[in-house]
Amino acid sequence: MKVFVTGGSGFIGSAVVAELIRSGHDVVGLARSPEAGARLSRLGAAVAVGTLDDLDRVRAAASESDGVIHLAFRHGDPYEQANRTDQLVIAALVDVLAGSDRPLVVTSGTLVLSPGRLGTEHDAPDPTAPGAGRAGGERAALAGAGRGVRTSVVRLAPSVHETQRRGFAGTLVDIAERTGIAGFLGDGSQRWPAVHRQDAAGLYRLALENAPTGSILHGVGEPGVRLRALAELIGARLELPVRPIPQDGADEHFGWLAPIVGTDAPASSAHTQQLLSWRPTHPGLLEDLASGQFFDKGAT
Repeated sequence: MKVFVTGGSGFIGSAVVAELIRSGHDVVGLARSPEAGARLSRLGAAVAVGTLDDLDRVRAAASESDGVIHLAFRHGDPYEQANRTDQLVIAALVDVLAGSDRPLVVTSGTLVLSPGRLGTEHDAPDPTAPGAGRAGGERAALAGAGRGVRTSVVRLAPSVHETQRRGFAGTLVDIAERTGIAGFLGDGSQRWPAVHRQDAAGLYRLALENAPTGSILHGVGEPGVRLRALAELIGARLELPVRPIPQDGADEHFGWLAPIVGTDAPASSAHTQQLLSWRPTHPGLLEDLASGQFFDKGAT
């Protein structure tokens, strides 16, 4: 299958591209810079030069493909603007693929779900949830199910990890180094779902190949890792005190991560595992975090 991938040069996307190529697919990746194109080329992918704003280029690459995986997200933009861009790209991809029954796999996150309870694939997004902005992309994708597109949505866990210092856990390490405290909020009982980057890559491939039209899938390997356990491990590795951060000091200490740190958001992937015979087999978040490489800034 010839697969067009956006975001293929990123932390998660590069693992997805490698997984697709190992499985015999031909990949064309969207690259916004020469550096991104070089990373895709090293993985064995062809390169389509362009950005998410270049919808004509996105449409052209999608029209020449047998399926699309959309991973790119403009994290450097204001959140609302990034979500608007995401929705425009997804709508453009649906228009191109309409009537073809070709697969379109898009990305969301489990943080679209109501906090404080175990979220499942059957749960609708909660407009008050920390990641509610991604719900618009879900709706745009699922609209394609009625237009002859085999759409599926992968809701990723907030912590996608490997031994590199990346993702939310990597940000917690950065914060601890900056402040001299491995912190948590309240009693630290908040739970974050997590998934290993390689397990997530396998899920995207299975979704492309086999997901039924309109599927909601959860990229979750661990339903919930407690924030205090993360803080304690970070404190031990950095030889820093582990302390609760007062609620009124959360924004100053955690910055943009504060609303997420304060959210208890466990999630299940039981339905996804049953539907696609997907089995997360790689190390868990704490095991990866315990790796000395995770605390090496050169490994980012």
